[in-house]
Amino acid sequence: MNAPRLTDTTLRDGSHALAHTFTRQQVRDIVRALDRAGVPVIEVTHGDGLAGSSLQYGFSRVPDLDLIAEARETAERARIAALLLPGIGTRRELKAAVERGVQVLRIATQCTEADISEEHFKMAKDMGLETVGFLMMSHMRPPEFLAEQARLMESYGADCVYVVDSAGAMLPHDAAARVRALKAALTVQVGFHAHNNLGLGIGNTLAALEAGADQIDGCLRGLGAGAGNAATEVLAAVLDRLGINPGLDVLALMDAAEYVVAPIMPFQPFPDRDAITIGYAGVYSTFLLHARRIGEQLGVDPRAILIELGRRQTVAGQEDWILDVALELVRQQQTTPV
Repeated sequence: MNAPRLTDTTLRDGSHALAHTFTRQQVRDIVRALDRAGVPVIEVTHGDGLAGSSLQYGFSRVPDLDLIAEARETAERARIAALLLPGIGTRRELKAAVERGVQVLRIATQCTEADISEEHFKMAKDMGLETVGFLMMSHMRPPEFLAEQARLMESYGADCVYVVDSAGAMLPHDAAARVRALKAALTVQVGFHAHNNLGLGIGNTLAALEAGADQIDGCLRGLGAGAGNAATEVLAAVLDRLGINPGLDVLALMDAAEYVVAPIMPFQPFPDRDAITIGYAGVYSTFLLHARRIGEQLGVDPRAILIELGRRQTVAGQEDWILDVALELVRQQQTTPV
């Protein structure tokens, strides 16, 4: 295994867990701690990327562009990254983010929809940015399919393409197989982004590294969507024990997690019943509240809704909405003999 490049996403993925309420001072404190600890890339945006602050995805307390500017002004060595989801972020937000200091753009699509990112990669390259492709929900499709999608992103100008375990649904062999497929298919670097819904954030990241991953992600204290992400401070300690520390100050990252991030966390992400269900079912964590609401209205266990939804999307490739699945479960209950 080679020493990977680590991107810390506390100030982006962690935004989900904090309901997008990061303040300017919190951004300065976290960026300063990460920068001093040797983290080379720090991602800063609304949890759903540039222009994510909205009625649909939740409003940010402070405009993302202001937080990006604070991060860039604070960092002395680290590069500042932003996430963009085609269909949410546009050229206008990207241009504004570059003016505020963004240096790395991570462009995220559903793992079946890489073709919608072409324009965004070309815009980012025209603006002189390093570009990273994110294939979200990568557990839903086999390695060979992901490799084809990754080749599209490479052809558009991606400098790296990530296998993204958005639902925290992968097992170590799943992560390794997908990273290995991308490594065989691409000439650019390959990354891996883990979530901890099944308690495998660190294990899956290690499996990805063994398969050849060049870049990995973490969040201080695991702060992130669902059960959180692979914890940056734990990753640093593990990489150091493996002899592949890319220059991270392990003790400084422990302190950053303990004294900078922990005091502002409303809760510690961990694999509770809901988070495990998301990982087990293999669906987005944002589906959970909808499943709870509809399940209560129809008298159906929300876990059953999520599991059936995940089965249809992963096995059958259907894109059924939560209400359709719940109604079908109700019909099945009504026709099942007692």
